[in-house]
Amino acid sequence: MRGRLNLFQAAMLRWRELYPYNAVHVAELPGVLDADRLEQAISEQLAALGVTGLVLDARARRFEYGGGAVKVAVQVLPGSGEALRIIEDEMERQLNLPFAADGAYEPFRFFAAAAGERFHLGVAYDHFIAGGDSIVSLLKAIAARYEGGVPAASEAVELYPATYGRLFTRNALAFYLGQYSLPGMLLRARRAFRPRYPYGDDWRNGFTSFELPPDLYAAIVRTARAWSVTRNDLLLAMLLDALAPEVPERLHARRRREIAIASVINIRQEFVTGTEQAFGQFLSSFLISHPVPAGVTLEALARDIHAQTQRVKRRKLYLQTLYLIACGGLVWSHMTPGQRKQMYAKNYPVWAGMSMLNVEAIWNESPGTARVFHYLRAVSTGPFSPMVMAPASVGDCLHIGVSYRTSAFSRDDMARIGAALVQCAHKLV
Repeated sequence: MRGRLNLFQAAMLRWRELYPYNAVHVAELPGVLDADRLEQAISEQLAALGVTGLVLDARARRFEYGGGAVKVAVQVLPGSGEALRIIEDEMERQLNLPFAADGAYEPFRFFAAAAGERFHLGVAYDHFIAGGDSIVSLLKAIAARYEGGVPAASEAVELYPATYGRLFTRNALAFYLGQYSLPGMLLRARRAFRPRYPYGDDWRNGFTSFELPPDLYAAIVRTARAWSVTRNDLLLAMLLDALAPEVPERLHARRRREIAIASVINIRQEFVTGTEQAFGQFLSSFLISHPVPAGVTLEALARDIHAQTQRVKRRKLYLQTLYLIACGGLVWSHMTPGQRKQMYAKNYPVWAGMSMLNVEAIWNESPGTARVFHYLRAVSTGPFSPMVMAPASVGDCLHIGVSYRTSAFSRDDMARIGAALVQCAHKLV
């Protein structure tokens, strides 16, 4: 087979052995829904890109796209006044619906819902095949075809990009020096309070979403600039602030008193050539943690988190995360199913993951004139985190999809956490 999976993709394959590891995107597009025309546009675009006829050899961690024509069937959701609720329910269903474990299969499932003069186009996909940026570009190209055009970049893109070997070689000194940070990284994990699962042992993912309208999102942008932190830093601080009241027992723990969050980052730009237009995923992550003491201000919290994230980026410590992922892969086959399920909870005790995507920038950079009005994302929690927050910036708004393990959080818990985060944004105004 022609393609090899990188370290993060291989980890995703291991995670989906335990439970489906999918991602779902939904874009609100202009125009009246015509299911037949939409199916034709999707089929043509997938064939043009060459992302059809996937064959996966999970054991060897290799894959190949056979290419060729494909007939896509789009599931049309029933129309209703509660369009967002229907979309959220379908996204939740898709998160929990497995793809084939191995062999030949199509790694996409499409659905749509009419909304008057607009419609929602959704895609669920086996997450190891692509990162969110590739999927945004795919949906933009489909939208352009649906409007009657053919995207300029409709020809096949690079489907078998380089793995992380050259990345480590090119950053050999940073990786070597980063080894001295490993003890501190492991110590930070040992200070983090472990997530609890009060509602059973179910791995099912729930999904909900909320929106920060223009005034609140503008306040976040303005405040991040004033405090000299990134928007991602500020959102991480807001999430920690919202989570802290949910974990009061950590304040009385002997050692594990901090709350940890994993920040997922796209490292596509770390590759010199050959990945700019590649269809795939180039991800890593890093852990940030904080005790979030009573009375701490959001500004102090954001600045503390910024110091952590800047250190990670400056020293490229996300390479150490990839190294630890590789080590985990070496011991995976020697572990029992029970040990595999507990490995991350014991050694990487994060309460949430944050995966931010600037949809507006990616959409505008992709060929075509199709517009997007609203964008929602959902990412499976997997074994490493009971919650994943996936903000997507479109226009003047920030749309935040949140997936969560129903054994860790109830719908009421998530409503309370979401309300606390929105309240944080109101205080910035």
